[in-house]
Amino acid sequence: MAKEGSDFDEVNDAVDGTGEEEEEQAAEEEDNDMEEENEYTFRFENGMNPLDFVDNNDDSGLQPYERFERLEQQALADKKRKATEQCHSEGPPSKMARESDISGSKIAEIMEAMNYHGVRKRSRKPKKRGRRKGSKNKMDPKLERMLGDANLHYSRKHYDEAKDVLLEVIKLAPNVADSYHTLGLVCNSLQDDKGAMTFYLIAALLNPTKYSSLWEMIFSWSIKQGHKDQARYCLLKAITADPKNITLRRDLVGLYVELGDYQKAAVTYEQVHQLCYENVEPLKEAAKLYKKCGQVEHAVCILEDYLKSQLDGANASVVDLLCTILMETKAHDRALQYIKHAQAANAWEELPLNLKIKAGICHAHLGKMDMAQVLFNDLKPENASKHVDLVIEVADSLMGLEHYNPALNYYLMLEGNIGNENGPLYLKLAKCYRSLKESSQAITFFYKALEILQDDVDARITLASLLLEEGKEDEAISLLSPPNDSDSGDANPEKSNRWWVNGRIKLKLCNIYRNRGTLGDFVDTIFPLVRESLDVSTLRQKGKSKRRLTKRDLVERVRMVDGPENDNVFRGFRPVAAPSDRLKASRAKKLLQKMAIEKEKRKAEALASGIDWLSDDSDDEPQIENREPPLCILRKYEEHHQLIIDLCKALASLQRYWEALEIINLSLRLAGTSLSTDKKEELRSLGAQMAYSTTDPKHGFDCVKYIVQQHPHSVAAWNCYYKVISRLENRDTRHYKFVRVIQGKFVDCVPPILISGHQFTIFSHHQDAARKYLEAYKLLPENPLVNLCVGTALINLALGFRLQNKHQCLVQGLAFLYNNLRICENSQESLYNIARAYHHVGLVTLAAVYYEKVIGIREKDCPIPKLPNENPDVIENHKPGYCDLRREAAYNLHLIYKKSGALDLARQVLKDHCTL
Repeated sequence: MAKEGSDFDEVNDAVDGTGEEEEEQAAEEEDNDMEEENEYTFRFENGMNPLDFVDNNDDSGLQPYERFERLEQQALADKKRKATEQCHSEGPPSKMARESDISGSKIAEIMEAMNYHGVRKRSRKPKKRGRRKGSKNKMDPKLERMLGDANLHYSRKHYDEAKDVLLEVIKLAPNVADSYHTLGLVCNSLQDDKGAMTFYLIAALLNPTKYSSLWEMIFSWSIKQGHKDQARYCLLKAITADPKNITLRRDLVGLYVELGDYQKAAVTYEQVHQLCYENVEPLKEAAKLYKKCGQVEHAVCILEDYLKSQLDGANASVVDLLCTILMETKAHDRALQYIKHAQAANAWEELPLNLKIKAGICHAHLGKMDMAQVLFNDLKPENASKHVDLVIEVADSLMGLEHYNPALNYYLMLEGNIGNENGPLYLKLAKCYRSLKESSQAITFFYKALEILQDDVDARITLASLLLEEGKEDEAISLLSPPNDSDSGDANPEKSNRWWVNGRIKLKLCNIYRNRGTLGDFVDTIFPLVRESLDVSTLRQKGKSKRRLTKRDLVERVRMVDGPENDNVFRGFRPVAAPSDRLKASRAKKLLQKMAIEKEKRKAEALASGIDWLSDDSDDEPQIENREPPLCILRKYEEHHQLIIDLCKALASLQRYWEALEIINLSLRLAGTSLSTDKKEELRSLGAQMAYSTTDPKHGFDCVKYIVQQHPHSVAAWNCYYKVISRLENRDTRHYKFVRVIQGKFVDCVPPILISGHQFTIFSHHQDAARKYLEAYKLLPENPLVNLCVGTALINLALGFRLQNKHQCLVQGLAFLYNNLRICENSQESLYNIARAYHHVGLVTLAAVYYEKVIGIREKDCPIPKLPNENPDVIENHKPGYCDLRREAAYNLHLIYKKSGALDLARQVLKDHCTL
């Protein structure tokens, strides 16, 4: 059959054998084997009929198609013969032979004029390599039939058959997007949302332009499932596929705001505004977000640019927002200029009320109160309930400018007209009355505010201060004290942040108790708060000393960026997290890999050494609780430092020494440079005083040690130190180290040498004790205490079993005691020491003589030495005669009389001197 409407230019190319397009088309059809039998294409000049070229010979009786078939057979035979002759000839055929062959057959002319597939000559031009244009999108007919069958099964709700066919298609051609899309439809019909979204995502990835609508669907599903990283990826793809979709960009803004990236959110809002320039709401939101992220100038700039582009007038809402931002930055003159420009551009006879109020506030800040009052006249009590925000804005501005009387008038316009918002209004009224020195009215409105805003700590503390100024201490205490049902507040999470557990409330209450002098209530109120603050500070200080994070911390950082674990098919989306968090997660991953390598190395070394490998769980240490202390008592506020000292004094007065020492030690450990030197000295002095008053003095050792370090030559300081050391039940290595250091540092210091000798005497090491005492004697030969110690040590040494010259040692000891008697000028104490020495060695006759001398002397009471920082005016409650030794001498004398058989004499001595 011949095609209708043949192209004449293409016919000329076909006849001449020079048509490039026809030759390439013939080659393509021949290579792809796309021939169809009895289908022909004829291209002739001037609309000639191909049958006109046929002779009227034996073929005249044939039908047209029979004649044409005959011609085809003859042409094929001639072509075959011609090709055989050319192959056997040594050279190319001559011109005459070619001409005779052509002229001898009309059929050759017919075949050259016909565009017949079977006999068309192949193009002599080189064949182009690679895939031909348009052939890459062609699908195998078999796959097309299989997809058609799958769609037919899906339409008939034969989902299992459809799924089987589609899976087979995917095996044969994994990159065909239609199969995944249909499979997603099947899963959706089977209520398999997760599978459906997975296949939808594959289809969208393979063909993003065709299935652009799927991105938005997958985004919504990802948000519901909490896969924010996948949701952002899909949302960006959806925006790329549909750039003019405003809803998608608003969803992207929501993601950025949730992440806290307000700058990107603002940029996206600007893009929304560019897409819909008539809508100014996105521009306003962008300006608010720029302001929120600190780019105030840029927020002002975009609003100014928009106003400049509006030639037919200025948008009132944009002007209002611009003026609000400028007024917050104290640029009231610029805001006033834009208001005037908007009035001129819009040809307003009178400004809108909101802009008029803003203009009045600008005038007030610029010092033009008369013009401001004129603009404020539109706000009256009868219409105040309709313009609550404007009234409050005017009143707040006036109160900020310390115009309290007009501010109070505007606040009173709203009293009782704003319903549930009366609480903040009452607070502002109370502050105005307080600034006007009207305390009674201020107290009334503070109480009204606290009925609505019960957890407002600032209002409660301010009201307590007002009550104290009025002399109402009991009412202030009742205001700050916890309610009766607050005992369960600690266990109930809803009440854990109520006002009565606030540190500032407790601090105010304890100050009231301290000023009243009620130490018990003062300690009960503030001690738990101070103790908790010190504990938290201690934990945080320990946490700072840890140089490497635990494995648990590292895993938590990585999990925070990677998101929750899920079995989603797709992974590796960019995490929705701040850049700082992503950087921390990257470092944490490297540290975890390094820790794993080190752990495997240790395991290999242990196994190679024949040691049983035990996993080290030291990396799983519990994380130190990260919370702020209730009171920053050591970092700032000098009043807090004095509070600690007052608390320790109150605890000491209540004989709660252990708790006082605990507070002192923690404060000194955490103080650093925050506490002044005077405060530190006072705390250590308090600790030293309580160290020998508590049952466990080891907590006060650091305090007395510091005092001795500051006053190494003070006898009172060493007396305090030795009192603490002598009351320790077990040996304390800190003491031995400290005394050794002091002896090496201060060679001429006698007290540490004596204390070392005392320690040797306690443990019955009399020879070592005598050596130490003799060292002290070399430094202070005329000291009565040193002579007494040397004499007692030598006497105790003479009573030992291993000493050969006992008598010589005894005489030397008595010589030192008599030297002590000489230095003390025959004092009662020195006589008693000699008598006690004679009594100890068995010389009872001499002992009785000296005991009688002691009984004959009356000694006056002497004051006990004070600590260096101790108050000397404090009167100690000692019974009279605490320095008199007559009773002790009489008792020892009665023992001698009793042992010698003089019972009556012994009884008489007790009756005369030891009877009350």
